[in-house]
Amino acid sequence: MATRRIINSEKTILEKDDQTEESNISPAVPSSPFLPPLINRDVIVKLLGFTFAMIVAPIGSYFLTVHTIFKGQRLSRAATASGGLAALLANVVLITYIIVAMKEDDSARPKPETKKDQ
Repeated sequence: MATRRIINSEKTILEKDDQTEESNISPAVPSSPFLPPLINRDVIVKLLGFTFAMIVAPIGSYFLTVHTIFKGQRLSRAATASGGLAALLANVVLITYIIVAMKEDDSARPKPETKKDQ
């Protein structure tokens, strides 16, 4: 296997990396530990809320329906119906999260300014 020789006028990979890292640093952005977070707090709260709902709603509905609604029936029939309801609720939570995220994305875009004649 042949190797490539580096010509003296050519920069090595390490020199190219050093140069690109220095050029990516923006002097307009101060390096401070007190910078505001890049993600809005409301976004994190919604994500955590839907994560909690995605865990609690299907599991809770499964055990609630097995022990209350299908109490006297055979276990296999009750487990199947309760599992179906749990899957349905998981899909409802997921679709609701997608709708909320899409509405939030539209509201976050800046509106184009219209020019008014004076």
